[in-house]
Amino acid sequence: MLPEAHPPYRFSKTAIIIIVASALLAALLALVTVRNINREEQMMKHFLLQEGLTLIRTFEAGARTTMMHYMQGSNPVVTLVQETAKEESVAYIRIMDDQGTLIAEGGELPRIPTSNKVKEVLDHESPVTSLSTEKSIFEVAGRFQPLIGAGKRMGMMSNPPAWCNNSWMNEGTETHQVIFLGLHTQEFDQARKEDIKHSLFMGFILFLLGSAGFYFLFLYQEMRVARTTLEDMKLYTRNVIESMPVGLITLDKKTHIVSCNAMAEKLTGKPFSECKGQKLNQAIPAIPVKVMHEEVAMEDVTMAGPVRISSSRLLGHNGANLGTVIVIRDMAEIRKMELQLELSRRLAALGKMAAGIAHEIRNPLGTLRGFAQFFGSQAKDDAAKEYSDLMISEVDRLNETVSALLQFSRPREPELQKVGIQDLLVKASKLLESDFAAHGLDFVLHCDDNVVLQADPDLLLQVLLNLIKNSIAATPEDGKISVTASQSNKTLYLQIEDSGKGMTPEEQERMFDPFYTTKKTGTGLGLALSHQIVEQHHGNIEVKSSPGHGTTITIVLPDA
Repeated sequence: MLPEAHPPYRFSKTAIIIIVASALLAALLALVTVRNINREEQMMKHFLLQEGLTLIRTFEAGARTTMMHYMQGSNPVVTLVQETAKEESVAYIRIMDDQGTLIAEGGELPRIPTSNKVKEVLDHESPVTSLSTEKSIFEVAGRFQPLIGAGKRMGMMSNPPAWCNNSWMNEGTETHQVIFLGLHTQEFDQARKEDIKHSLFMGFILFLLGSAGFYFLFLYQEMRVARTTLEDMKLYTRNVIESMPVGLITLDKKTHIVSCNAMAEKLTGKPFSECKGQKLNQAIPAIPVKVMHEEVAMEDVTMAGPVRISSSRLLGHNGANLGTVIVIRDMAEIRKMELQLELSRRLAALGKMAAGIAHEIRNPLGTLRGFAQFFGSQAKDDAAKEYSDLMISEVDRLNETVSALLQFSRPREPELQKVGIQDLLVKASKLLESDFAAHGLDFVLHCDDNVVLQADPDLLLQVLLNLIKNSIAATPEDGKISVTASQSNKTLYLQIEDSGKGMTPEEQERMFDPFYTTKKTGTGLGLALSHQIVEQHHGNIEVKSSPGHGTTITIVLPDA
């Protein structure tokens, strides 16, 4: 089962760039909108101011011209004001003197301004402007001087019009006039509304773009998380496949090799770099052709070694055939286990037979030994006595063999207790000290500190003595025998290494068989009995040997 991967959520550089860009774009849009609104307001004021000044100058020029042509009693300025106020862009026109007296007015008039307002306009050299957003009117107020230098000429007339007697036109008078001109701003207000709508529309577009950006940002983040999870799953799957104890080969629908693990390369003897993309039967001819086209439960073949092949179809989620999966199992270890199982079975059968034979042989042996001793005591010459002693020694040797056979056939159950391995090895070396000296051998003992195991000390000592005696017999003078004990994860490793003549592969296969021996003297039961004792302790014996290079036997014992 693949592990669930939840990588931490992190903003990427792309996400940060999108966020910063969106923020900058929003700030820029807001700044441009404010500047546009302010710029339009300033443009509107300037335009209306110029238009108002133009109208004022028009009134002044019109007033001067009118005085020359109209001699009747009506004031032409009033007529000019009323006619001009009919323009669509003009809201109202009002002319007053500094005393607050109304001179002329026209249009949609607001309330009459106060004397303070008139005085404020007269105190400014430049026109005074104001904007009424409620009524959408821009007002321009300034000095009104239509009759500069005209009073004297008007006074020279024989019959001046009645309105000329008004003090506002008399030269030298202290009276000053003020004109209030109101202009409509609906067009500018409409333009401003359009700008606001445009800004809102652009803001909405920005919002959509930002939302889309964030949406794609989160999609991108999810894609990154999914890609990271997928990569983790691929890595996990690859590690699992590479660590499998069996070879794995995958084929596509056309039987081309797609992938294989390291164990498959080892068992087939073909590196993946050479096989990738090739047809299976061309890259690895040893694999049967039927494996590519049908499901095979088991098929034993020989490649780099004995292997067992099985295959199955690789199906997709909709049941479509995607290819084939081939599993290759190394049969060398399985064959080794089968041989060990067969050896155990043979030893068990032999033990049962030996138990029956030993009972039948031991009693006659006791009788024969007694008669041999009797005849030896009655012998009158040395030759008869010598033969008698020889019979007794042979009977004893046969009895020893029967005793070993009985022990092999009916092994006693181990009595487990805590055993200090170093003390056990020292005891074995002392028991064999004379043998080392007699053969001129160098004995080396090494044991890790505090190596303790739950085992039967007597049976374990018997195994050590049997194996070390075999090493002594196989090692020439001035040779070396070393015993090393180490412990890892509650498993004991006892290694006995000699520099003797070594063993052939055939000898290694039969070394634990009962009654098999390469020595001139011996029963051939020592190694078989040692193997049996190790199995009773749920351990195993590993052998590494080659002719002329010595032998290394490792006893692997798990803690009971």
